[in-house]
Amino acid sequence: MINKTIAAISTAKGKGGVAIIRISGDDALLVAKRMMKLRSDNIEPRKAYYGEILRDGEVIDDGLLTYFKAPSSFTGEDVCEIACHGGIYVTGAVLESALSSGASLASAGEFTKRAYINGKLTLSCAEAIGQVIDAKTDSQLRLSSSQARGILSSKIDNIREKMLDCISHAYATIDYPDEDISEAEISEIDDCLDYVISSLDSLKKSYHTGRAVCEGVRTAIIGKPNAGKSSVYNMLLGEDLAIVTDIAGTTRDVIEHTASVGGVTLNLADTAGIHETFDTVEKIGVERAKSKIESSELLLCVFDSSAKETSEDKFILECASGKTAIALINKTDKECMLSNEFIQKIDTLCHKKIFLSAKTGDGRDELAKVLSDMYNLGEIDLSNDAVISNARQFASVNVALEKCLEAKEALTFGQTPDIICFSLEAALSELDLIDKRGVSEEVVNAIFSRFCVGK
Repeated sequence: MINKTIAAISTAKGKGGVAIIRISGDDALLVAKRMMKLRSDNIEPRKAYYGEILRDGEVIDDGLLTYFKAPSSFTGEDVCEIACHGGIYVTGAVLESALSSGASLASAGEFTKRAYINGKLTLSCAEAIGQVIDAKTDSQLRLSSSQARGILSSKIDNIREKMLDCISHAYATIDYPDEDISEAEISEIDDCLDYVISSLDSLKKSYHTGRAVCEGVRTAIIGKPNAGKSSVYNMLLGEDLAIVTDIAGTTRDVIEHTASVGGVTLNLADTAGIHETFDTVEKIGVERAKSKIESSELLLCVFDSSAKETSEDKFILECASGKTAIALINKTDKECMLSNEFIQKIDTLCHKKIFLSAKTGDGRDELAKVLSDMYNLGEIDLSNDAVISNARQFASVNVALEKCLEAKEALTFGQTPDIICFSLEAALSELDLIDKRGVSEEVVNAIFSRFCVGK
């Protein structure tokens, strides 16, 4: 029920100097007054008021109340925020007081969902707020922050307006069937369609970058035993998380962490060295490594340059065939023993080869640049360009583009205006799924369920 007043702890769980309990709904101020002994009864919006916080009539803490009157609040409803001391128990007690004073416990993402329902946020902005909270890298923060500010929404609105222009021009010819559509009108619709198609195509292509930044690229580090995979893994992460020894086969299972390299989020998996073995545990590790190769989008193939290539190295190179792979020729601090023939084969089967030393860190910057170029980060300003970053947005843009191309084809081959309008209206409906009210309740609930309680 949208009319109930809700409350939750809006700061992270744990000890801290200050915590905030947020209350939203028609009775927000009434609930706050019931649970606080304030020095003034006249509470003005956007001012902080000191008072004692009560639970069952007993003082349990003191803090500040700030009132935001609807519709000038985050949710678009009356909102009260109570700042108290940030201990785990005291914060829970203050929330308990809010609930006993008439509020109901908010569900995950319910404050942001209300902001969306009340027209304070578009759906893509709301999604971006969740991504800002979850951001683990600078690139993720920059992209999510730009979407939260409405840059993607503004671009979608601009495309939508152009679509409506196309539809209105086409409908004008339907309304006046006795008048043939003029060359000037055809040209105007054509130019408008070209703009829409170009804009949608740019958004579609941006998903390659947006997904790599926000969701991350499934990446497996593969190689024979003792090629230096775990050293590469630690180098990319910037800390020693994988055990590194001179003993071949130290890694026997898949170890996974996330790293940002060149602005690209790599969901890294350090795998066991691939080789023939009769050891039961090693065998399981090798099979898991091969499974990771199949499920990964990017392979970092590590080769030991200080030793002559082996059949195991050749097998690793075969794994790169048909996959997006970067060859990391490791241990460049030692003399290179790999044959020219093998290095030439690397050039043939891998997207790029990089000479590096995981021991010294040489080559990391080059890898960062290669990844940045692969995912077009040099061409996109994450802080200011419209970028789509999730599959839901991509699906809508993709279908809208297909429908606009159908409309363009219909116009080119002289089809009747109603056929053009049919395709354009389908495109418009699909585009509306990104931000407007065409989204099903099930999808909306799924989006906000991923938020934390209190946001």
